[in-house]
Amino acid sequence: MSQRVSSRLFRLPFLLLGLLTPLAAVALPVQATVARAAVAAVPTTGFKFVDITAGDGTVLKANYIAPTTPGPHPAVVFISSWGLNDLEYLAQAQALAQRGYVALSYTPRGFWASGGGIDTAGPADIADTSRVIDWLLANTSADRSRIGLAGVSYGAGISLIAAGFDPRVKAVAALSGWTDLVASLFGGETRRPQAVGLLDFTSRLLGRPSPELRTTIDNYYANRDIAGIKAWGRVRSASTYLSRINANAPAILIANSYGDSLFPPNQLVEFYGQLTGPKRLELAPGDHAVVEATGLFGLPNHVWSSVTRWMDAHVAGVDTSITQEAPIVLRTYNGAVEGYTSWSAVASSTQRYGLGAIRILDGTGTLGGTPSSSAARTIWAFDTTADAGVALLTNGLQALTGIPPIVWLPGVNRLNAGVWTSSISTRALSIRGTATLRLRITPSASSGTVVAYLYDVTGDFGGLITHVPLTWTGATPGTPVDLDLKFPATAYDVAAFHQLALVVDTQDPLYLGANNTGAQLSLRGPSWLDLPLR
Repeated sequence: MSQRVSSRLFRLPFLLLGLLTPLAAVALPVQATVARAAVAAVPTTGFKFVDITAGDGTVLKANYIAPTTPGPHPAVVFISSWGLNDLEYLAQAQALAQRGYVALSYTPRGFWASGGGIDTAGPADIADTSRVIDWLLANTSADRSRIGLAGVSYGAGISLIAAGFDPRVKAVAALSGWTDLVASLFGGETRRPQAVGLLDFTSRLLGRPSPELRTTIDNYYANRDIAGIKAWGRVRSASTYLSRINANAPAILIANSYGDSLFPPNQLVEFYGQLTGPKRLELAPGDHAVVEATGLFGLPNHVWSSVTRWMDAHVAGVDTSITQEAPIVLRTYNGAVEGYTSWSAVASSTQRYGLGAIRILDGTGTLGGTPSSSAARTIWAFDTTADAGVALLTNGLQALTGIPPIVWLPGVNRLNAGVWTSSISTRALSIRGTATLRLRITPSASSGTVVAYLYDVTGDFGGLITHVPLTWTGATPGTPVDLDLKFPATAYDVAAFHQLALVVDTQDPLYLGANNTGAQLSLRGPSWLDLPLR
């Protein structure tokens, strides 16, 4: 065995444990709803490690495994995640090869032993994907008419964009990826320091950030050249190339988590709705790359089961039932699996909860009934005990334990937050889809931030269902402003005899807000919460 191969295999367990922990550690054990079709494993070549030279001379590190039976064979190209390398998919690549696929994995430029600087799914990365396909067709038994792309996170984002530039791609499996990088960086016009900090740290530790990336991150933290950052992000967003992707019409499988703290799901739902080719959307509880993590170790995993069945149907041409199933699959927090024909079918009704006047005695308002237009409640811009936790860790732990971030409602400082609670419901509520909040405020400054939290309450304790930030600019101090907040999509069941609580404050550790410390904010009416229900 060559020194390169030996050293790479030796460091694989440490690489995966280091970068997928806490992800792998908190991944929810799952049972695939549909087992992989029973097939006799075909003999394979074993893994071969190769160098692939990109168009600009950059050398990309890769490996492949192929059947030894006569070809041509269907092929899948795996693109490694941010901070990982082409060893990431060994288990899944071997499984596909034993099913008759050529499976090639490569490390994008700028990471590990691949040359160049990190391009962050930019034009060089997209050109590299096509060059890798060229190499695959020239050096293996891959069938040029049957090629798929797949990846987790960074690999998912590159795969989606590349499918719009290379018509040879017949199918894509995008797991925990993004379709709108601007929305990921500035969702609700609010910056996300924990998420970007993690990506920044990983790129410095395990890669070579390009000057463009370093400048972009520095500007992001300094809150300067926002227009330039957004332009940079749009170049790296599959939504920018939607017409090209639809013209090529690859079959696209998208899987993500409701609580993904890097790439929240709403952008994926919107993108899915605009695809005109074969498509499938799977959402589940968890955080970024948590749900599919166990599959990278070769363990049973419902997401990777879907990937295999998707590639079988759309790349290998094997008749699988996945093409006849409901194309939208939602896994709930209580373990149920639900299928829907369209996103509009996910919720059957919308229930409006008016925000009532906040009482002087307990500092709490009623959630439900007609929205109040009575006197305002003034709060000051300081943090409260209501928060969304830590990026990757909190929602990942919830997927394992079922325990969400908990708040003791009496402990939420009413000087710094608005709190509303509903009456106790005698029936269960099945929240499905995207809740929205219309919030009327009167700010004391032209810009600021609010964070809204929706809780499932038993007694005095609330478990976080979902939350959303929103930053406003250009307001006239002292003049009412209507804010429209759109919560991330979810599938959550509130048990009978529980309550709902809504908390609105101005700060959260996940976000860089635009409030001046101690700024005042008047919460006014009419304001309301719209819940999508099944």
